[in-house]
Amino acid sequence: MENFNINRRRFLKGATATLALSAIGASALDFINPAKPLRVALIGTGWYGKSDLFRLIQVAPVKVVALCDVDKNMLQGAADMVRKRQASGETPRLYSDYRKLLSENELDIVLIGTPDHWHALQTIEALKAGANVYVQKPISVDVIEGEAMVAAARRYNKVVQVGTQRKSTPHLIDAKKNIVDAGLLGKISHVEMCCYYHMRNNGNPPVQAVPDFLDYEMWTGPAPLRPYDGIPHVRWWRTFMEYGNGIMGDMCIHMFDTVRWMLQLGWPKRISSTGGIYVQKEGKSNISDTQSAIFEYDGLNCVWQHRTWGTPADPKYPWSFKLYGEKGTLCASTMSYDFIPEGNGTPIHKDVVYEKEKYPEDLTEPAIELNAAPATRLHMLDFLGAIKNGGRPVADIEEGHISTASCILANISLQTGRPVVYDPQKRIITGDPAATALLQRPYRSPWIHPAV
Repeated sequence: MENFNINRRRFLKGATATLALSAIGASALDFINPAKPLRVALIGTGWYGKSDLFRLIQVAPVKVVALCDVDKNMLQGAADMVRKRQASGETPRLYSDYRKLLSENELDIVLIGTPDHWHALQTIEALKAGANVYVQKPISVDVIEGEAMVAAARRYNKVVQVGTQRKSTPHLIDAKKNIVDAGLLGKISHVEMCCYYHMRNNGNPPVQAVPDFLDYEMWTGPAPLRPYDGIPHVRWWRTFMEYGNGIMGDMCIHMFDTVRWMLQLGWPKRISSTGGIYVQKEGKSNISDTQSAIFEYDGLNCVWQHRTWGTPADPKYPWSFKLYGEKGTLCASTMSYDFIPEGNGTPIHKDVVYEKEKYPEDLTEPAIELNAAPATRLHMLDFLGAIKNGGRPVADIEEGHISTASCILANISLQTGRPVVYDPQKRIITGDPAATALLQRPYRSPWIHPAV
């Protein structure tokens, strides 16, 4: 109990205390320490998998009992870090197959930090095993996977929190409460979202032998087996549609999900998208380097644009969203927000909250996103509160599915060259059998798609 109380006191110090209480409610912060620490496992021990795990360790009494990765070197490195970070000082059990991990351990929570093409199968199996799940975004690589994940969460009555932690970002919580909900924007009738980061990782590495420390067959799993041309899980996989949904699935989902949360939007009425590989044609990458999408609602269009080349339209907000209202505009990103009033009103600016003094261990953690750490800690507390109370977390799997599927549907629109209208009850694209067939990707044998 004392370890958790220390973490709780540390978390509540400083500028984020009021926001934390208003964002996730006192119930999550009153999470009672069970007789034993929560038993936790991590599947996928790369960059963000470890980051999520360490944020959970910082805010709750947990025992990391198991880790899983198909890269022996990455797995051992993660085990050494976890041993030093967790209160028990114990080294977790190590696995290369997540199915064995789930069958041999009783778990309260499973964190999933694998590439996108693994999220559905691993989430569903963890739920079947009796665990609550924290899964990274996007939740799936196809729409029907997402439907199956939502169904599994409800069938097994477990909490699934999606790693769309913008909903738990202190300055964005402030913007929603004090700008949007307070009515400072007036009627909002247009939204722009964008990403202009040069993050496509284009290149032409040669085909080579698979190293002994990597199980490439298992890494690939249900996805198509590409010729091995280097370690895929150090960002290289993100450049291929075989494993994800490009910049749409990686970056648009964050901004679109945040906009939906701020404006209380559900499924778009219609989605259209255009784009392709217009500039960066020299490498192997097959994700678009230029793409626009429109998510249509009644009296409101949410417009997305990304380019992985050139300069951003607004250098201050290269990955962001902008809400245009009759009384003003809200520009927001992971780093700050600006409210620009119409006429002679008072502009409002807020910056990201850092917690370097409260969590000095953040400063020595390799590759940490310092700006995202407070948000992820809040997100974990919200997750724990939902587990305690049996409710839905702020980034519940159904909300993660709507945001993920909408981005996938934008790619389907780009692929087919026509707008799409998705019917989530019938699970079809209305009036378009050819596009409907793209809602479910084929799985590589022997893996079986979890279609509902």
